Amino acid sequence: MIRNITLSVDEVLINQAREKAEYEKTSLNKLFRDWISKYVNRGNVSADYENLMEMLSTVNSGGKFTRDEMNER
Repeated sequence: MIRNITLSVDEVLINQAREKAEYEKTSLNKLFRDWISKYVNRGNVSADYENLMEMLSTVNSGGKFTRDEMNER
């Protein structure tokens, strides 16, 4: 079940956060949900791993590499 909460934050800070969230194509709600999840699960190795994998999901290695390509220096 999702519950609403009320936070008190300086209006200027809220406006800056909204602008930044819009630039990052997200919302303050999503950012807060992500933050509170990370806060609650901090120190939980499994959750830390899942968060890391989610953050890295946009990384593109450029395809598969041969053994020689991976060992090139």
